[in-house]
Amino acid sequence: MKITKKTFILTISLMFIFLFTTTVLAAEPDAATLNSQRFGILTILPPFVAIVLAFITKNVVLSLFLGVFSGTFLIQLSGHSVLNAILHGFLSVIDNLRNSLADPWNAGIILQCMTIGGLIALVSKMGGAKAVAERLAQKAKSPVSAQIITWILGLFVFFDDYANSLIVGPIMRPVCDKMKISREKLSFIVDSTAAPISGIALISTWVGYEISLIKDAYSSIGENVNAYGLFVQTIPYRFYNILILVFIVASALTLREFGPMLLAERRARTTGKVLRDGSKPMVSSEATNLEPKEGIKLTIWNAIIPIGVLLIGAFAGFYFNGYNSIMGGEDETLKALFINSPASFAAIREAFSASDASIVLFQAALFASIVAIIMGLYQKIFTLGEAIDTWIEGMKSLVITGVILLLAWSLSSVIKELGTAKFLVTVLSNSLPKFILPSIIFIMGSIISFATGTSYGTMGILMPLTIPLAHGIGAGDPHYVLINASAVLTGAIFGDHCSPISDTTILSSMGSACDHLDHVKTQMWYSLTVAAITIVFGYIPAGFGLPIVIVLPLCMVATVLSLFIFGKSVEVADESNLFHKKVANVN
Repeated sequence: MKITKKTFILTISLMFIFLFTTTVLAAEPDAATLNSQRFGILTILPPFVAIVLAFITKNVVLSLFLGVFSGTFLIQLSGHSVLNAILHGFLSVIDNLRNSLADPWNAGIILQCMTIGGLIALVSKMGGAKAVAERLAQKAKSPVSAQIITWILGLFVFFDDYANSLIVGPIMRPVCDKMKISREKLSFIVDSTAAPISGIALISTWVGYEISLIKDAYSSIGENVNAYGLFVQTIPYRFYNILILVFIVASALTLREFGPMLLAERRARTTGKVLRDGSKPMVSSEATNLEPKEGIKLTIWNAIIPIGVLLIGAFAGFYFNGYNSIMGGEDETLKALFINSPASFAAIREAFSASDASIVLFQAALFASIVAIIMGLYQKIFTLGEAIDTWIEGMKSLVITGVILLLAWSLSSVIKELGTAKFLVTVLSNSLPKFILPSIIFIMGSIISFATGTSYGTMGILMPLTIPLAHGIGAGDPHYVLINASAVLTGAIFGDHCSPISDTTILSSMGSACDHLDHVKTQMWYSLTVAAITIVFGYIPAGFGLPIVIVLPLCMVATVLSLFIFGKSVEVADESNLFHKKVANVN
């Protein structure tokens, strides 16, 4: 473990050194320009401290806090002694946190995340998610259909990665056991439809965090953008998220596997042992919090109606919020568009672009929560007091998200004040090849999130640096900046997805009742393969400017071909007993 930790720290340090010796001439405040000139390479201290401490402590909250403090300490050194700089630096951290929370957009994002968490708890307690899962599970009649149904169910529980891991696994476990699908394969499918889906879903507990980082990072280069619209535009470039989903389907349909997963699947098919001998399956203690009350009648409408209200309410809210914004503005051309063609595609697009996603998603989630409570009361599933307690309990699960958000916003603010982006732009804009930056960002995000087990902290550290850097190297090309923003989000999810200390990786092992190390070991081969395809066939061609309509299909083809190049059929013919014993006892 010590060797691994040192290796990670050395790797990330070398990557930072490479960045320093090898970002965007945006309209920075004078103070930031002066700070970048005064402190030079020290301006990268806050993100560097946050990353290194995250590796060492595995605690992203502490790491982000100390990263912010290192920046405020530097700033305060200009007019104070060291001891006074420590005191005033600490007080500046508090000011940054308070200012971040006081921002209406930020407050809306935190409320939105927590309210969706409450809604998820209500839907789960009402048995809606379980009812849908059981309905889908009835359709599984073979190893192929069982895996596809698990995948579809993972797509359905798109709104939260924790809920996905703890709902899909327990429901599909007996079905997959019956079809002789290994627990390793089940946990892989569950894990691969958790964070990868929630990270690109139009509405989820992730989207608020992601769009807040995008908005804040773009503001550092002087651009006031529609963050939700940019988030939607990143989706085609979220190669790993998309390709891992393609990989699952291709593997299920062809029944081809490779690496340790091949041995696990052949063991399950030939011996019926879904777990290897001597394995230690994890049992979920957290899943009970999502279990519906005993004795209630399970119905899919307890999921369809609240989630449907959330989706319809959000999209309607985007339109009317944007409409009010435009009609209250000064652009007469857009006003005329809404007067003459309010339902046209152009009008809808402009309305969505002008809307405030933070308040709209909060309103939609709150309204959907009220609908869910009324439904539960009508069906006598819970009392009003129990419903509110359940809703609050769901909100509590996302308190840590709010804490990380505040620290990430504060780190971004300190980085901006120090002029970190200005320094990086000056150093790198003429020396780093344009096409390689998305791949470097993806790799850095992968390493950080793998070592720390958190994608949120990784996004919060890298996004404020990436946007200015990409803006500078790409000479202000908005499309190029978008690709690099996608690389931050995607790399963070890839590293988190295959990290043995990631919460979703652990919860997937729990929900599937799989040995955790077996899950990590079998999944790693697939994750690394898809990540390699993401870089070689995704971000490098995209960095060269190849259109997404060519890049994404190319990535998909490469993903499917990887199964035919490296994979072998699971459905083996009759073989010797010696081979059966070897497969049955493989680790």
